[in-house]
Parts: sequence; structure tokens; C-alpha cells
Amino acid sequence: MKTTDILNEAISLPVEERVILVDSLLKTLNSPSLNIDKQWADVAQRRLLELRSGEVKAVPGEEVFRKIWDWE
Repeated sequence: MKTTDILNEAISLPVEERVILVDSLLKTLNSPSLNIDKQWADVAQRRLLELRSGEVKAVPGEEVFRKIWDWE
């Protein structure tokens, strides 16, 4: 089976199945690292605690994107 045949067959799948396929393929390129996943979870937990304690304030997404677009 040629790559183009596989691609055409994959494109015809329902979107949920394409997502699973893409995720599976990406995992073969970038194997998950439990160490990195734990580090990201630690960062997320720390940031959540900072937000809940009031140590840092959230910035609305609209404001962030407005600053990005105005910066250019």
C-alpha cells in the first residue's frame, strides 16, 4: 500500500478517528516522557496555587491578544 493510499483512507475517517490516528502517529515521533510530563504538571500546579492565592493575577485572553496584535 502506498503512502498516498494510506493518506486518502485516513482522510475519509470520521474526525474522532483521525484525531486518534494523528495522536498515535505523533507519539511515534515524540515519545512521551514521564519526567517531562511530571515537570509540566508541577509547573501547572504551582501556577494554579499562585492564581488561587492572589500572588499573581490572570490577564484576560482578549487583552493578551490585543497587546500581541498592537505590538506588531
